[in-house]
Amino acid sequence: MKAMILAAGLGTRLLPFTESTPKPLFTISGRPLLDVIIHSLQSAGCKAVIINTHHLYKNIDSFLASQHYTIPVYTLYEPMILGTAGAIKNAADFWDTQPFMVINSDIVTDIDLRKVYAFHLNHNHHATLVLHDCAEFNNVWVDKNDFITGIRDQGKEAKHGSTRKLAFTGIQVLDPEILELIPDRIFSDSVGVYRKLISSGKKVKAYISKKYYWKDIGTPERYKETVFDKMAPQAFKQAFPGCLCKKIECSKLKGDGSDRTWYRLTAAGQSIIMVDHGIRKEPGISEPGISEIDSFVLIGRHLYDKGISVPGIYLYDTFSGIVFLEDLGDVNLQAVVKAGKKILSYYKSIIKLLIKMSVSGVKQFDRSWTYQTPYYDKEVILENECRYFVDAFLRRYLKLNICYNDFKDEFILLTDKALEFSVNGFMHRDFQSRNIMIKDGKPYFIDFQSGRMGPIQYDLASLLIDPYVALSCHVQDQLLDYCIDKLSSYIHIDKKKFCLCYKYCAITRNLQILGAFGYLSRVKGKTYFEQFIPAATESLKYNLSAVEDTQFPRLKSVISKVKDFNQEITKVRKS
Repeated sequence: MKAMILAAGLGTRLLPFTESTPKPLFTISGRPLLDVIIHSLQSAGCKAVIINTHHLYKNIDSFLASQHYTIPVYTLYEPMILGTAGAIKNAADFWDTQPFMVINSDIVTDIDLRKVYAFHLNHNHHATLVLHDCAEFNNVWVDKNDFITGIRDQGKEAKHGSTRKLAFTGIQVLDPEILELIPDRIFSDSVGVYRKLISSGKKVKAYISKKYYWKDIGTPERYKETVFDKMAPQAFKQAFPGCLCKKIECSKLKGDGSDRTWYRLTAAGQSIIMVDHGIRKEPGISEPGISEIDSFVLIGRHLYDKGISVPGIYLYDTFSGIVFLEDLGDVNLQAVVKAGKKILSYYKSIIKLLIKMSVSGVKQFDRSWTYQTPYYDKEVILENECRYFVDAFLRRYLKLNICYNDFKDEFILLTDKALEFSVNGFMHRDFQSRNIMIKDGKPYFIDFQSGRMGPIQYDLASLLIDPYVALSCHVQDQLLDYCIDKLSSYIHIDKKKFCLCYKYCAITRNLQILGAFGYLSRVKGKTYFEQFIPAATESLKYNLSAVEDTQFPRLKSVISKVKDFNQEITKVRKS
């Protein structure tokens, strides 16, 4: 048996994702559909495969060049798409005297292709189409003897006594004689060929599959459904070996500041978390690039291997954007602080884990894993914190007529001071109470995908000035001293220099927080974050007052001109 995989389509229903990745290279568990189909054909006894290509054909060629199959796999480029039948005729030189199989490149199925081929060999008709019952796609009329009497033609039911409508799976077996019915070098659809066969009195046989899995990935929704169907059971087996998850329940969890979507999956009394980063828009399998999900997986696994308290990652697919990971429950540090139980004890244990993450996490850390910047450097501070604060908070949120250049000199000074005495290691970058889960009394860190090399003082400041919990200044100072004491057992610490860096990192972090709250509230419509702006603004006032009087006069002035930030923000929220 030889086979053709139809892979020339534009994938227009999957835009914009097919702009950079052809549909056959969409992945499930990291494997492109094209690879899955080739292996299925190989297992079914296929001796050679040809793939027609057009859209992003070089991506497909590049992928195939990296593989090592046990059978020959060829591609046949179509400068102009020839249609399903036209593609078959265009490959006429590839076929021999035996029946051949043709299969669509956008389907996922466990239908036994060897049985399909054997079925065709056991009858004397020129074509076998594999059909199944799928209400959404049922448009093929079949009579009681499993012969096809019409396709996309309602009138055939009465004329030919058809008993039912079924759907074409995209799998067919054809005799070489079928090529005589297909015109040369012009667009030709298989439906027209089968209608010609039927109208001439010849028969097209239906192979009807009943116990099977089948889904096409023609739309983003169907692709995501397919990924879930295939990967969720695998993830449960990874997490809980021997778990019989016949039915998996999926419930959406409350979102936060990011655009990712979170779900809790439950089966057989166990649960895992699924996070959806969204389908990849940039080049995928053939031209890999680092995106947020890549960093999430690479950094998460690195930290886990270093013994850092992060969730275990069971399974992932970086193209579909799906990751399955350990369920750490619903209680975060913010909730624990609100409950008022053992607050200092929790913070001290978290600080010890923070130190471990900074010191151990930097070992064998590959800077290429970062999707933003490998270091917390001047550019990050100036653009992602200082400018962010001015544009997203002062200008967009508070609607003040202020520009970044008004503070440029002060921001440059702030940047230099924040980096001058930094104690560098692995930096989480968003180390706050909502990213610290508490499970069975133990803290775990989440949302580590923005991790990079940087000062531990920044993560410590993120933890202590966190507006979600608004720790008192006394408690912040107490925990700062505790961190210095514990860190001193790992490396030599100059307390004065450490605290100076901490003060400036607290300011840069405070600017980032307010920028984020302004952006999330005003641009993303997540007004939930507005309630924390007053605490963050008071914190910024306090942190600026902790540095020399001569430093940052313009920044201090703009804050002092808003006589009552809380009152001003209340006005903004009502506008």
